[in-house]
Amino acid sequence: MQSPSSMRSVNPGGPEGGLVAIVAIVLAALLLLGQALFVVPAGEVAVITTLGKVSGAPRQPGLNAKLPLVQQVWPFSIRTQVKPENFATLTKDLQVIQATATIKYALRPDEAGRVYSTIASSDRDVYPRIIQPSLLKALKSVFSQYELVTIASEWNDISALVASTVADELDQFDYVKVVGLDLTGLEIAEEYRAAIEQKQIAEQQLLRAQTEVKIAEQEALRYDTLNKSLDDQVLYKLFLDKWDGQTQVVPGLPGVAGGTPPVIVGRR
Repeated sequence: MQSPSSMRSVNPGGPEGGLVAIVAIVLAALLLLGQALFVVPAGEVAVITTLGKVSGAPRQPGLNAKLPLVQQVWPFSIRTQVKPENFATLTKDLQVIQATATIKYALRPDEAGRVYSTIASSDRDVYPRIIQPSLLKALKSVFSQYELVTIASEWNDISALVASTVADELDQFDYVKVVGLDLTGLEIAEEYRAAIEQKQIAEQQLLRAQTEVKIAEQEALRYDTLNKSLDDQVLYKLFLDKWDGQTQVVPGLPGVAGGTPPVIVGRR
């Protein structure tokens, strides 16, 4: 048989019922507060959506608030990302080359909401949907303008041109900023390496020959100028400056056919 104390129930209107209600309210408030507050880590921004639609500007790093159950948070990194892209493309003379393009880029913080609305709903979709298509387009566009020998011999200049082309392509949409691009690991067919080396040697020999021709032309011009400036009077003056006063000299005749040079007869 149960005791009277064990048969007692909580009276909703009594003190015990009030305490349970207070605890329930506090727990609900804490739950809602936990749903309302969130922290955006450094190096990220957060896109807020209200019932699936982007609301306001992206939230900056730090403590932020949202409407519980109604709004959701979508984080996007704004740090500089480094992505290597292995590619193969054709040159102007229809030769296949392979290399690696390592692009460094960063999402523009103010554009995160537009990226979410139009292109990528998550951070991992930024590269394949924004960067990669523009990068591959620029690579094919640039390399198709040059023959294989030119590409191999002017690799650094072409790399800079690719980086500029990628940046211009992405600037049309203004979603991301290109920080840098490096092209490495150029691979070409073995039979073309000898031809490339021969061209480089020939270019160096041509440059050396052109330099030697310029030097010879400058020397010829200098001697020609000197020769024109040495008329008979100048030569006579130079002779007098060097004359030792002992050697007999028959003076020239300035009045005869432009003058005749002095004649050395012998020493006294």
